[in-house]
Amino acid sequence: METRPKMIYLPDTMTNWPWPRAINPHFEAVKIEADAWFHSFKALDPEILEEFDKCGAEHLRVGCEIMDIQLFVDEVTDRSTAAGTNAIVNIAIDALHNPHKIRPEGENIIGEMMQQCSTHAMQTISMTCQRRFIDVFTTYFRAVAVEAIDREQKHCRSIDEHFKHRRETSGILVWLLLCGMEMELPDEVFYHPAIVDMVECAADLVTVDNDMLSWNREQASGNDYNSLITVVMLELDLDIGSAMGWAAAYHTKLKKRFTDGLAKIPSWGPSTDILVKEYLDGLGTWVRASYCWSFDVQRYFGTMSAEVQQTRLVPLFPKVHCKASICGGEDHADSRYSQ
Repeated sequence: METRPKMIYLPDTMTNWPWPRAINPHFEAVKIEADAWFHSFKALDPEILEEFDKCGAEHLRVGCEIMDIQLFVDEVTDRSTAAGTNAIVNIAIDALHNPHKIRPEGENIIGEMMQQCSTHAMQTISMTCQRRFIDVFTTYFRAVAVEAIDREQKHCRSIDEHFKHRRETSGILVWLLLCGMEMELPDEVFYHPAIVDMVECAADLVTVDNDMLSWNREQASGNDYNSLITVVMLELDLDIGSAMGWAAAYHTKLKKRFTDGLAKIPSWGPSTDILVKEYLDGLGTWVRASYCWSFDVQRYFGTMSAEVQQTRLVPLFPKVHCKASICGGEDHADSRYSQ
């Protein structure tokens, strides 16, 4: 009888990505401040906090706080009902839009976290970015509420629907916005179709990489209904190896679309063009950063992260909860999950 764990092969999608890894020079100092800020809320149980810990200075600090908030929301709402998630989302949106409002006693800690983060952000990002920051963060929170309904109703989306939905639920649009947080880019530039396409392309690149690298952890917990890999397996009737191959091929198409798109960006004059180039370089760098982060922390592969990054092989994790398939029918740990 075969006792060796089934292995999943993770294609290396970022070998030829033109934007190399770069570390902010303020990272170490800001990380200490941001970690202390997050721990001060005592928002999570000690064992969950242990998982979190495995995971211009002012701008970096805002980014660190946003990541902490999104990881907190992800962790808490994954274990909550749709009604519970909606309550958390409403608190977060209220705090985002009212950073000076006194938070009610006994309220979920997300209210105070979001309020402090929003206040810090408004002190350092540009005026045009402030409005967009509130808009995209609100969109993210509302999408999280919809995601909770999908989870409760065991609803899987189509491949096309998945990409649109994941741009919102993943919070990536907040991050990509912050690539230009100090810039005063006018609406005619920021919302130009060529720029919007670059943003969506970068978001989808991050989605593909994240869903490939996180799928094993999510299938083990039964939360893979919102993963591109599961969506592809179900819609195209593929096994896990073929679904990973499909995702890698789609990632290659997205990379070409992004690099080709650079040549389609119009000119708005020398001073604005410099900012646009910096903004687009930020998008490219963020795609690389998200990929690197997945291996730098132990969120997806535990202590095997370095080994998995080198070998591209990871054993199929056993299911933690024996629950009915998120997408309907019986538990879907079937032959499609074997390579």
